[in-house]
Amino acid sequence: MGASFREQLMLDSHFLRTDRRLDTELVDKLILQLNRIYPQILTDKEATKFRNLDVPTCVRLGELLLHLQEKGEEACREFYRALHLHVEEVYFSLPTRLRLRDTSDALARPTKYKQRYVLNDRGPRFFLGCFSAAVALAFLYYYGESRLTGGSRTLGLAALGLKRKAEEVLIWYTEENLLH
Repeated sequence: MGASFREQLMLDSHFLRTDRRLDTELVDKLILQLNRIYPQILTDKEATKFRNLDVPTCVRLGELLLHLQEKGEEACREFYRALHLHVEEVYFSLPTRLRLRDTSDALARPTKYKQRYVLNDRGPRFFLGCFSAAVALAFLYYYGESRLTGGSRTLGLAALGLKRKAEEVLIWYTEENLLH
């Protein structure tokens, strides 16, 4: 099974202390959440200590995380709950959450690694130039063929997409050239 919440908090501690999204206001929200709902985890005296604005936020947060780890599994789990409730974007970017999500995705649906073939790295201009050259060669080929066969194939294919009157003229022209 996975790591305990206490182990996860140990792994996530450095990330949490250095994440700039956890400012003073958010840390205070987390402390108040733990204090009000779970006074057995964070007493009033402890909450006041961790909310002391004379101490930098990253230091207060580090002390809070150590305190929660000492309190045990339940305290760590409730911290994660509070973090998820108040700062969802930080919660989902935690290293242990990312690792857990990556491994569960890999188990849920195995990924097929597609090998990417790069034929060239010359860009779209090169492709357009090659495509234009191919189109030009195709026109030359069909134009040369139409001279040899009297234009029957090219004009016959062109007639397929035209209206009835134009189609009759092209078919007449084709038949006329075949007779000569």
